Amino acid sequence: MKYDKNNIFAKILRGEISCNKVYENDYVLSFYDTNPQKKLHVLVIPKGEYIDLDHFNTEASEKEIIEFSKSITHVSKLLKISNSEKGYRVLSNTGQNGGQEVPHLHFHIFGGEPIGKMII
Repeated sequence: MKYDKNNIFAKILRGEISCNKVYENDYVLSFYDTNPQKKLHVLVIPKGEYIDLDHFNTEASEKEIIEFSKSITHVSKLLKISNSEKGYRVLSNTGQNGGQEVPHLHFHIFGGEPIGKMII
């Protein structure tokens, strides 16, 4: 699959669509989901053109991978839902069977309330 430069997250990264930013650095952008599924629902996306986790892990630089991973913990602390608070859930869908809707790697962070065993 080829990266779609017109997906919504690519447009957000280019500034064509606005977002309610939580955190940004040279490698990552995090923002509130416009259709939240829980009290707190934030997305974390790499700034590079990666379709999904498989693509990211095979093509991204070590620095990109490290910064992306660290950003999830950083964002949870900014939102005051880190494990030292009450905790959170991280979810990423990969491919059609995994339920991925936007072909740009993204992790959902859910928190601020009990999440339960599964998000449906």
